[in-house]
Amino acid sequence: MMNFNIGGIYHIYNQGNNRQPIFFTSENYEFFLRKVRTHVLPYADILAWCLMPNHFHLMVEVKEVLLPMPSLTHGVTSPLKQLSHPVSNPSQPQRPESHPVSKHITINTSIGIMLRSYTRAINLQEHRTGSLFREETKAICLNDYPRRSGLWYQSQGITYLHTSIPEWQYPQVCFNYIHNNPVKAGLVADARDWEFSSLSEIINERTDALVNINRIHSLGLNYG
Repeated sequence: MMNFNIGGIYHIYNQGNNRQPIFFTSENYEFFLRKVRTHVLPYADILAWCLMPNHFHLMVEVKEVLLPMPSLTHGVTSPLKQLSHPVSNPSQPQRPESHPVSKHITINTSIGIMLRSYTRAINLQEHRTGSLFREETKAICLNDYPRRSGLWYQSQGITYLHTSIPEWQYPQVCFNYIHNNPVKAGLVADARDWEFSSLSEIINERTDALVNINRIHSLGLNYG
């Protein structure tokens, strides 16, 4: 169970069940990003993202933890209809994702809906069944040390997170870690060459960026 607080900066990640691929075509990456825009962006400023063949990373700053359902479902259709070339199944007609108008939904639940919806579409595309992602999506808070003081310690004036993974110790290092993932995996020699990360959005300050470039600057986050 992921726990989120307003103002917290979180590293959210999950990978394919048994390390299996979760993206099979370029359209799959783009489809997943549309899902992120629909199900995560209403709740949080996105500070960094990277999609890898068998896992994903998001770094977000939470603005809301609970929102009315209509703000998430307006104009959203079945995941299969959003794929450019969905696999049709005449025996199972697709219906729009709909929910009672009066309901509210948490960011935690919305992320779960996003992953299940994506899984349904990929399962039909790839003629597969079962779980696509690992059961538990992780969310590590990078800046909430007043409420989670047991997870943090200070050394030479720097606050660190108690974790076995040093790259996740604090926001700036996590920011670089996410963008350097394709290099560490041997997919590219330079992180700028990986198509499916936020680095090009940030470097080129793209107006259609999924990340909040102004917020990145105000937090002093820099790639390097």
